[in-house]
Amino acid sequence: MPIDKHIHPDTAALAARRRFLSLSGLALAGGAGALALVGCGKNDAPAAAPAAAAPAAPTAAAVPQLTIAIIGDGRTGVFASLRAGDGGRKLEDEIAAKVVWQPGFTASLPVMEGIKAGGVDFSFATATAIVNAVAAGVPIVPLAAYPLPATEVDVLVAKDSPIRSAADLKGKKIAHQNGTTGTYSLIKYLESAGLRLSDVQAVSLSGADAYTAFAQGSVDAWIHWQPASGLALAKLGDKARTLPGVKTYDYAFYVARTDFADKNPQVVARLVRLIREAQQYAVAHPDETVASWAKLGGFEPGSVEEKVYRQLIVDARLSDSGAVVLKPIDGAAADSTQDLADNFQSLGVLPNKVDVRSFLLDPKFDSIKKLVAAELGA
Repeated sequence: MPIDKHIHPDTAALAARRRFLSLSGLALAGGAGALALVGCGKNDAPAAAPAAAAPAAPTAAAVPQLTIAIIGDGRTGVFASLRAGDGGRKLEDEIAAKVVWQPGFTASLPVMEGIKAGGVDFSFATATAIVNAVAAGVPIVPLAAYPLPATEVDVLVAKDSPIRSAADLKGKKIAHQNGTTGTYSLIKYLESAGLRLSDVQAVSLSGADAYTAFAQGSVDAWIHWQPASGLALAKLGDKARTLPGVKTYDYAFYVARTDFADKNPQVVARLVRLIREAQQYAVAHPDETVASWAKLGGFEPGSVEEKVYRQLIVDARLSDSGAVVLKPIDGAAADSTQDLADNFQSLGVLPNKVDVRSFLLDPKFDSIKKLVAAELGA
């Protein structure tokens, strides 16, 4: 199976971003150094643009309909495990709601557009998406968060490259996907050597284009997250290696559309708990989990892709991996996300300062935070 199956182009994401920014009234600062905010996908599976939601079928008055956004094709990851009923779970029975799965989103930023339009009720969201949603006034309720795995991101260099550390990246051409977890990790990695993003030649490329550029030697290094990085290393074999000390710093969130959460707080609180339980099951049962994902069409049974995914589960390097410690929004999540917002503003990504910390810790969310805490035993 070609690696491009798991590394999606960002054309659709950029188009969605433009629509989103148009709706929100945001305008990006110009200049060669400005970053384009496209969000960070949970995985790199290609996906068609989301179709318009079909009219809801009549349901019992006591059973709400919950539309969950899926980034990618939904054949791998924690939502895939929930859809498949891994561990014997019956999702709809446990949350007392009819679930509509809405796959096809290229990243979590376009999902914010879906929430604003009223077509999405619940979703995973990166810190980047949260910052933009707050700036744009998207009606979201932050439910829970967890730090992304520290080893989720890799910097790849050629096996025989003289680059051995962050300091060696000065002046080098580095591929990254603009405005994502990869960009933020690159900023932090360079800072560890006293460098700024302006000290390197940061080249914005989609995952597929970055892989091609790296494989052909057109860039000196490439930073990206899992599973794309792990799949690339598997394909390149002894032609590539990773740099030491690269870390992931930002948080991941689960959010609900405000109107839905206000009317059905117990539904979203229970779903948060089930997400944590599903991820705990995946960690405890990697073989059963990859077999389930393969059955859904995520990859061929016995393939290299299946082996890579299994190892990423065992090593806790997928973005979902951190959901085993999912908990209500706290000061650490708010502070980390504020730092990301401040860094992106300094780079010209955001035209104005975004007080995302105050939003995430707003007392208006206290009642639903208590429900989530009760479900999680926090």
